[in-house]
Amino acid sequence: MSQFVFENDLQSVLKLDMPITNAPMPRWQRKASSSSGSGSTSANTSSLTPVKAGNKSLSTSKTPGKTPGKNTKVQNTPSKAGGDRYIPSRNKQQLEVASFLLSKENEPCNTTPTEKDHRKAWSMNLNGYDIDEAKILHLGGKPMNAPEGYQNNLKVLYSQKTTPVSTKKTTRYMSSVPDKILDAPEIRNDFYLNLIDWSSQNHVAVALHNNVYLWNAATGDIVLLMQVESEEHISSVSWIKEGNFLAVGVSDAKVQLWDVESQKRLRNMASHTSRVASLSWNNHVLSSGARSGHIHHHDVRVAEHHIATLSGHSQEVCGLKWSPDGKYLASGANDNLVYVWPNVQESRDSTPVHCFTQHQGAVKALAWCPWQTNILASGGGTSDRHIRIWNVSSGSCLSSLDTESQVCSLVFAPNYKELVSGHGYAQNQLVLWKYPSMVKVAELRGHQGRVLNLALSPDGSTIVSAAADETLRFWKCCAVDPAKKERTATKSTSIIHQGIR
Repeated sequence: MSQFVFENDLQSVLKLDMPITNAPMPRWQRKASSSSGSGSTSANTSSLTPVKAGNKSLSTSKTPGKTPGKNTKVQNTPSKAGGDRYIPSRNKQQLEVASFLLSKENEPCNTTPTEKDHRKAWSMNLNGYDIDEAKILHLGGKPMNAPEGYQNNLKVLYSQKTTPVSTKKTTRYMSSVPDKILDAPEIRNDFYLNLIDWSSQNHVAVALHNNVYLWNAATGDIVLLMQVESEEHISSVSWIKEGNFLAVGVSDAKVQLWDVESQKRLRNMASHTSRVASLSWNNHVLSSGARSGHIHHHDVRVAEHHIATLSGHSQEVCGLKWSPDGKYLASGANDNLVYVWPNVQESRDSTPVHCFTQHQGAVKALAWCPWQTNILASGGGTSDRHIRIWNVSSGSCLSSLDTESQVCSLVFAPNYKELVSGHGYAQNQLVLWKYPSMVKVAELRGHQGRVLNLALSPDGSTIVSAAADETLRFWKCCAVDPAKKERTATKSTSIIHQGIR
């Protein structure tokens, strides 16, 4: 009989779809029975124990099983892979790859590039990624958001900004109206002429038809320096660096040299065959450009003043400027070309150093940078309207800017390191550009005709513009802040800068 009982138990054990009768009770059943038993016991106790109405609140209260204020919700580990920022998502395949890489780390690598390519192709086909770029740990998923109201005390160590040293005012006051306006009757409205210049002794020379007037900027006095015959006209004026001699180009193809202190003509130099539209000084050498396209060098100290001729332009030379260091002479003409010539004293060769052909209009506006003597600015006429910056050392064009207006004159303002341009059709305005970014700083409007010429005062604070509306306008747009000027003067008078007696 016992044998049959044993066989029945064995068959019941082998059948997995039937419950095991003699097996121990599962944990969930024990837990359920214990909870139900405690609930029934507490119910029986409350029903059997007599309770008075006055002590009901005391008898029914129980010792709390959990700490008050604690959240009863138990936070489980997120089921989403990579949901916890501190638990990385480990891939079994990646761990095997990592084990392989660690075991092969100390082995010498003598594979050729072809073998590396083959191995990379095999790895991509088998694993789906390059085995050389495999990672041991991969952090997947986005980090959990911090609870509301949480403050990180260490955040200040990484997000604190540096305290600015100072908050200086970078802008400057610039009046939109001219500081002074002078009448210039009978000034010739000719794009190719150069009719004003400002000397180092603070005198402004102005050519009005066949007369040359001098205006003292300090006192306001006006003097008639010279006059030519009525059928002729003044075509150009230029001060020597010292400011005591003035060169005057005339339409009769001659160049006159005047002593302004004694108001006497020193020389009348004839070498050109047509009017002289441009002049420029380099120490004792005066260069003149004529309508014929030729440039002549004059040594004003000797009787035979004509010492060299530069032939390159085919039309009128309307722009002529020596560099501040005297190494190069820049010339612009109506043939849309800009030439850079070497110093006549250093080289007797008349071959130009550079020839710039990018302009599409007549080039009259030329200016050398006083703080970078190898930088040249040039401006084109109505059909070009571009300002171009050149490096004459390398012959490269550093920047090109379309001004959308005829460029008649250019001047560098060293106080703020800016370039000032005077324009004709169709805006007739002055524009200040920040150098070298060529960002527009300001526009100065007021002229009713095109701006013919610009000149800078000796202290660099004021620019005078001569226009076809027969006015001279003085713009105090580059004046230095008085506080800054005082600091500069204090530095210059320190003991280090004083000369040795």
